Amino acid sequence: QVQLVESGGGLVQPGGSLRLSCAASGSIFSIYAMGWYRQAPGKQRELVARITKRGSTNYADFVKGRFTISRDNAKNTVYLQMNSLKVEDTAVYYCNADVVPEGGGGRSYDVWGQGTQVTVSS
Repeated sequence: QVQLVESGGGLVQPGGSLRLSCAASGSIFSIYAMGWYRQAPGKQRELVARITKRGSTNYADFVKGRFTISRDNAKNTVYLQMNSLKVEDTAVYYCNADVVPEGGGGRSYDVWGQGTQVTVSS
């Protein structure tokens, strides 16, 4: 069983910064892409940023220049540095990973974390 555990959410004022972390644990053979998604009340879940195992990244237009995704493959951890936060960034942020479990025959599975609340408010 593979689990993703997010941390680092909280309340921050507009213009402030937060750093989210997501650690994968369990019987892991390999992790391909990892990413962050978010879901605001009444809205659909949307991609924020994604990073491949080799470090290639892609970002949603609404976070380009403000958010940075990174990962530590040795720790099976992905990070999201969020700067210049706006009120509209308020949402539950979910970690996602494409995981190949040990003994799984090489097939990858989509795994989600439980989410962490980010609230941007004055």
